[in-house]
Amino acid sequence: MEEKKVFFGQGNIRLEGLYANAGGAMGAVVSHPHPLMGGDMGNSIVETLAETLFTGGISTLRFNFRGVGKSTGTFDDGRGEQDDVLAAVSFMEEQGIREVLPAGYSFGAWVNAGILNRRSLLPALFVSPPINLFIFDFQTLRGKAGLIVCGDHDPYCPTERIKGVASELACRLDIIPEADHFFQSREDDLAACINDFAMQLRP
Repeated sequence: MEEKKVFFGQGNIRLEGLYANAGGAMGAVVSHPHPLMGGDMGNSIVETLAETLFTGGISTLRFNFRGVGKSTGTFDDGRGEQDDVLAAVSFMEEQGIREVLPAGYSFGAWVNAGILNRRSLLPALFVSPPINLFIFDFQTLRGKAGLIVCGDHDPYCPTERIKGVASELACRLDIIPEADHFFQSREDDLAACINDFAMQLRP
């Protein structure tokens, strides 16, 4: 996968990203974990998301939220970060992408969930949504989530609770055995789930 360094944004915010063009009309915006916990677009799970989706024929844009890396601005508790994701969606559309998949890991999944009622997008891909840490407005998200992936040892996304969430959202749920929030030694299993989902998205 060949990624090109890009900068984009809106207003006075300039965001740093890596864009990979797979051709075609489908693309994914990949959002990273919590900036105050060291999260950035170089996170290994973010890389796994981008690489696997690209292999599935989907263009990808992973980027740094405001205040991370070379992105300007400062952390905004998820509010401004939603605007960052929307700016990333607009960037993809400017590249000729007509169908955009929001794909987020941990904090990035929560931020992505917040934009699903603001833009018409493909059903989202949530990796380890931290439902025990952040409030998700699930009632408004039914039909707007495509896949949730988490480990059965994830304290921030407990198995029994996420099963109820997936049922409420009417979406697919993949639970990876012996995996925690960080998927240590389970990256291949995560990639297999993402790849299967990507294959279903492709026409």
